[in-house]
Amino acid sequence: MEIKLKFGIDKLLFGMKQKDVEAIYGRPSKQYIDEEENVVYVYDEHKMRLTFYDEEELRLGYITSIHQNLELFGQKIIGQKWKDVKVLFSNNKMTQYETEIVDGTENYFFEDNWIFVNVDYNEVFKIEIGAVFNNSDEFDWKF
Repeated sequence: MEIKLKFGIDKLLFGMKQKDVEAIYGRPSKQYIDEEENVVYVYDEHKMRLTFYDEEELRLGYITSIHQNLELFGQKIIGQKWKDVKVLFSNNKMTQYETEIVDGTENYFFEDNWIFVNVDYNEVFKIEIGAVFNNSDEFDWKF
């Protein structure tokens, strides 16, 4: 499953509606409403949570995944050492990031591409990717 920075993951594109996602992956394993009234689809088989933003006509705006087959720049990243993933990012001109440590988990945020890399015990265990904004400070929907 390829991460397409600024676009989505695999066949999922930011801006899709629930019916568009269901046409690809079927009904979710479960769904719920989060604290911001967004609809969240959970796909157990794909190890992904998809967030459809309430204030954006329920468009897909955020994806969280721990799937072992996630790839970025042609390389798998879940389960890899952070130092190796950091080199991969650097080799692809992604050198600017913010770091936050929460309960021992390191979170690296690359704002230009709106991607979070979550690291525990020096190993990447989760990726979060979101829709980016355009120059007018509006979401740059890809679908």
